[in-house]
Amino acid sequence: MVPSNFTYSLREVGHHFRRNWTTVLGAVVTIFLSLFIIGLFVLGSAVVENMVGSVEDRVTIQAFLSDNASQSDIDALQAKIEGWDNVESVTYKSKDEALEEYRNTMSNRNASDAVAALDGENPIPASLVIKLSDPQKVEDTATTLTSDSDFLNVCDDPDNPSSSVQYGRETVEKLFSVTNYLRIGGIVLVALLTFVAFVFINNTIRLAITARRREIAIMRLVGASNSFIRGPFVMEGTLEALIGALLAIVGLKLGMDYVLPKLSSSLQFLSFYVSTTEVLITYAMLVVIGVVIGLFGSAMAMRRYLKV
Repeated sequence: MVPSNFTYSLREVGHHFRRNWTTVLGAVVTIFLSLFIIGLFVLGSAVVENMVGSVEDRVTIQAFLSDNASQSDIDALQAKIEGWDNVESVTYKSKDEALEEYRNTMSNRNASDAVAALDGENPIPASLVIKLSDPQKVEDTATTLTSDSDFLNVCDDPDNPSSSVQYGRETVEKLFSVTNYLRIGGIVLVALLTFVAFVFINNTIRLAITARRREIAIMRLVGASNSFIRGPFVMEGTLEALIGALLAIVGLKLGMDYVLPKLSSSLQFLSFYVSTTEVLITYAMLVVIGVVIGLFGSAMAMRRYLKV
């Protein structure tokens, strides 16, 4: 569509919107629903990703230390581990802190009775709590730790150092397996929904063009160029897609403002956070997808009517 054809195309689109508002409404609603579902899955995937990330961030390695280990050796080991790749921080947890954590974590009558039955003794060893930059590499870091000579000198069980390193191996493996499937599934679903949206929008625009095939034939007979004929239809498809995308954005905004606070208050142990950047990127993506699908859908639907 050349610039000289812009005013004519815009005027024709306005006329067609008024004369065939039901067809236009059907196209806009189809685009709105398609893009709304895509946006819903994209933002849902972002929520799940952040939720998974918050769970993964809780994956730590706990290295239990011998009661006979000197504080200088423990400090030296802590400084050494802090210099390793994939280690974000290392925190020393004393025996008293470990016992208090047990008391708070297992806050029930049995836990209190168990602590009282110790009669002042504290069997829980001190430990180093290692937080990782990439929790997916927890097993590699744990293996490196169990083979470290400095750790063997201070670990709680030097004969079996693996027993002095805990990170819930089986639980972590299951967690990462599930989260990887969720990430892959989210990408596949978004791609599939985009394709389905393109098919629906293309068919809707094709029906609108079919209804005006006589008008197109007359324009061909009087010598109108392909770009002149195509201009109003491409602009119409683009405007319909843009309106549908904007409606989808409004729907998503209202849904997020209503649903996410309720979920956060009902399930406080889970994170339903979506950053402003992720939301804006999603909105921009919907506009781009809508405009691109409108342009290409209209152009492809017009091909059969513009063949020489």
